[in-house]
Amino acid sequence: MGEQEYESLSNNEADEEQPEDVVPVANAKTRARKTTRVASLDVFRGLCVFLMMLVDYGGSILPIIAHSPWNGVHLADFVMPFFLFIVGVSLALGYKRVSDRVDATQKALLRALKLFFLGVLLQGGYLHGITSLTYGVDIERIRWMGILQRISIGYIVAALCEIWLPCQRWREVGFFRIYYWQWCIACALLVVYLGLSYGLYVPDWQFELLSSTSMPPKNGSFVYTVTCSTRGDHGPACNAAGMIDRYVLGLNHLYTKPVYRNLKLIPIWHPLHRNAIFPAVGQLSDNSPSWCHAAFDPEGILSSLTAAVTCIIGLQYGHILGQLQGKTSLLPIDCSLDHKERLYNWCIFSFSFLGIGLFLALVGIPLNKPLYTISYMLVTSASAGITFSALYILVDIHGHRHLTYALEWIGKHALSIFVLVSSNLAVIAIQGFYWNAPENNVVHWIVTRVRQS
Repeated sequence: MGEQEYESLSNNEADEEQPEDVVPVANAKTRARKTTRVASLDVFRGLCVFLMMLVDYGGSILPIIAHSPWNGVHLADFVMPFFLFIVGVSLALGYKRVSDRVDATQKALLRALKLFFLGVLLQGGYLHGITSLTYGVDIERIRWMGILQRISIGYIVAALCEIWLPCQRWREVGFFRIYYWQWCIACALLVVYLGLSYGLYVPDWQFELLSSTSMPPKNGSFVYTVTCSTRGDHGPACNAAGMIDRYVLGLNHLYTKPVYRNLKLIPIWHPLHRNAIFPAVGQLSDNSPSWCHAAFDPEGILSSLTAAVTCIIGLQYGHILGQLQGKTSLLPIDCSLDHKERLYNWCIFSFSFLGIGLFLALVGIPLNKPLYTISYMLVTSASAGITFSALYILVDIHGHRHLTYALEWIGKHALSIFVLVSSNLAVIAIQGFYWNAPENNVVHWIVTRVRQS
């Protein structure tokens, strides 16, 4: 997903007893228990895939929809949190009843591992894209983190919460207490995130580029020094998230084209916009700040903690969807009282998160996707909740599925579309057909025309 997102992309993540994305309903005559698919969740998933493709391929034409270079949010910055939110909603429906927790845990771990290594294959550097007609990656420089890897982390955290943490019946206590331990896990993750973000001392650091996207420096050396000696910094150079990734993963295993290189303060030599399909031929100027030559992973270790909290928030929306069915679980899903109660609780969550997130942004915690700050997590989770509520009204309450059929179809085949399109496999396959010389292919012809324009 340009940067950008099995579990949220996939539809088959439930245990055998309860299919994913379904809620129980009853036939008015027989009162027999059965299930119906929540169409709005498929539509929401499809919308996320569509937005992902839009910002990946349209960001070079409309930079305002591409990822924000650092602080602030553009349209592209909502895609990842939306996917993580859908993961949580889907899991809440998929694990409503778990008969064997150990077996469910083993299956969840296996799914998470499959998703993680699929992400490594797609985004680790093995597939080179249009800049090279070869494939393969040096294991010493493979990128370990990425979009699908982050989703796998959020998925396993939320799945374990749903499988193992006890809950009480809806009517016995208020909602914040019904899943008390899940909220505790979310708060614990936020405390760890804040402690590491503000408590870790970031010293000055030095790095050497094995290959450079920069102009050759005047002294002929590609060794750079970054001056930090600070704590609690939210800038690109001296944040704790980057330091943790450099120490744990290694600089050579991080994302080599961080979006902060699009900041206005960084001079570019013959610049062209960078994105997944049309890579830049411009190079960083020798006058650029030293830190902008370094790799930085927007899906790093520390920011995955707050990303996992987004999945836990999605769980709570899914609980409301699956459990609020009047006084008895046998009431039909189209009961207007149930719809009102669901929307009421979703709105309480969404606007509370939105208000807190904007307040934190005002007091100094910036909205920042690469760091996945708490303010960013709250605002984007609230936006996901509001969007899902709107789609629920449109599709599941008023039944206008004909307006969203295309998005629903995309949502049901999201993982396949992600693999083929958003990870450029379709583009790579197309450019394999050429005449006379490898560069004489349709993809190369299109890219050439775009650059000339």
